Amino acid sequence: MYRIFMVEDDKGILDEVKAKGAKWELKIYGVKNFRKIPEEFAETEPHLVLMDIGLPVFDGYYWCREIRKLSNVPIIFLSSASDNMNMIMAMNMGGDDFVAKPFDMDVLIAKIQALLRRSYDFAQVMPVLEHKGAFLKVENSTLNYQDRVIELTKNENRILSLLMENKGRIVSRERLMDALWESDCYIDDNTLTVNIGRLRKKLEENGLKDFILTKFGAGYYMEEERK
Repeated sequence: MYRIFMVEDDKGILDEVKAKGAKWELKIYGVKNFRKIPEEFAETEPHLVLMDIGLPVFDGYYWCREIRKLSNVPIIFLSSASDNMNMIMAMNMGGDDFVAKPFDMDVLIAKIQALLRRSYDFAQVMPVLEHKGAFLKVENSTLNYQDRVIELTKNENRILSLLMENKGRIVSRERLMDALWESDCYIDDNTLTVNIGRLRKKLEENGLKDFILTKFGAGYYMEEERK
């Protein structure tokens, strides 16, 4: 089932799209906090974004630019401001399509399905993971934090992705070593300790102190954040 992240402040429209999408095996997620759209985007790991332009706090153009820093996920703009200038702006900001409000629900679903087919029939979906305001782009081994781009080694990328996928749970040293073996990296207990130490130092140098925590005798973990 494809996941759709809908940035829309009109609950009536959101509920209507959710109901229609469910009939086509599309899972629609609405925004809960319009100040934390990148965090919710990363948590949802959507295959496609539906983006309104007129929104609380910041407009859809702003949030499109923020999402584009993290992902190339397809974005369809939805807006009643359907003049040529807004359509051009939407495309220039990184949008892939534009649907004018009010729209026919069947037309919207058809556009979503067409864009999903073009984007994913021949492409592997790579996630963006988030923790404490830091965004891990798995596909290119970078961690984005407060306008900084932190380059990661292959091992560091795999360690962080496994820990971030399991926030709130302890990941054993054995599981980490197995994951690194699977990615063709030579690893033993001492090598893992060195990798974790270097990664922690890199994170702390970029303001991410206590990003990775240790449970002595058990493994490593990241604290699950309170919502």
